[in-house]
Amino acid sequence: MAQTDTINDTNIDFGMLAESVGYRLRRAQMNFFAKFTEICSDLGISPGLFSVLVIVEKNPGLTQTAVAQALGNDRSAMVAAVDKLESMKLIERRPAKNDRRSYALFMTKYGQEFFEMSSRKVSDYESTMMARLHSDQEKDQLIDMLKRLS
Repeated sequence: MAQTDTINDTNIDFGMLAESVGYRLRRAQMNFFAKFTEICSDLGISPGLFSVLVIVEKNPGLTQTAVAQALGNDRSAMVAAVDKLESMKLIERRPAKNDRRSYALFMTKYGQEFFEMSSRKVSDYESTMMARLHSDQEKDQLIDMLKRLS
C-alpha cells in the first residue's frame, strides 16, 4: 500500500510520489521558497535575486555570464535579474577589464549594507528550517547529498 500524506485533514494516496526523491526535493524547495518570499517580501528580493547578490558579494568583478554559469541560470534571465538589482541600487555594472563587450558586477555601498541585513534574515530563517533536523551532522549529510545530486 502506498504511503499517504495528510493535507488539510484529507488523506491522499501519493503512490510512487511518496518515495520519489524528485518530488520530495521539489516540495522541500517550494516550502523553502515560499517562506523565503514571506520573510523577504519587505525587501523586494526573491531567492534567485538573493543568490545573485551572494555570488557578486563574494566574487566582485565577475561578468554577468560567469554569475549565470555559477548559478546554473540562463544567460538571458541573468540580464533581467541584474537589471532589477541595478534598479534597486544594490549592484552596478562596469565594463569588464578583459572584454569591453561584457559587464563586470560589483556591489554598491548600499548593496553591501542591504546584503548584510538580508543575509541575517536568510540565515535566521535557514536556522529555523534546519532545526527540523536532529543534528548539525544531519544538515551536513543533507548538504553533501544535495551537492552530489546537483
